[in-house]
Amino acid sequence: MNIPFLGNWRKKHGPAFGVAVLSGGDGDHEGIAELLAECELLRSQADDAGVELDDTAAALEALDQLVPRWRDDEEMLPWLGNDAGLYLGTVIVRTVPGAGWTFLPSGRPVVRLATGREIDVVATGHAWAAHGAPELSQLYAEVAEG
Repeated sequence: MNIPFLGNWRKKHGPAFGVAVLSGGDGDHEGIAELLAECELLRSQADDAGVELDDTAAALEALDQLVPRWRDDEEMLPWLGNDAGLYLGTVIVRTVPGAGWTFLPSGRPVVRLATGREIDVVATGHAWAAHGAPELSQLYAEVAEG
């Protein structure tokens, strides 16, 4: 879709990105985790490349090996970055003991480890989608070790 004023806005401000989850308090944490795990665009890209996303560290390694064809698509890049970050967070939450989703006051989801450290997985996903670094599997390995 070609919208002239939107293209000019992006040149000045860069692409918009982020995910926000707004909750009124005690919510359905399992339901929110399932919603964050959907990552439809990333799953579609991975499926097209023959990569199965089974919520494991091996799947993150396979994602790191994908040819980044999406980098040429300014429309797709921020969405794929969101999905990559949410998928990374999903793998961490499902495999690292004591890890769980929490939300910043802005509503942005982050992963909190048992140590109290919070990881902005969405920002990591955007960096990975745009530049390939940090690698998703590398960050996962760092988190899983300590």
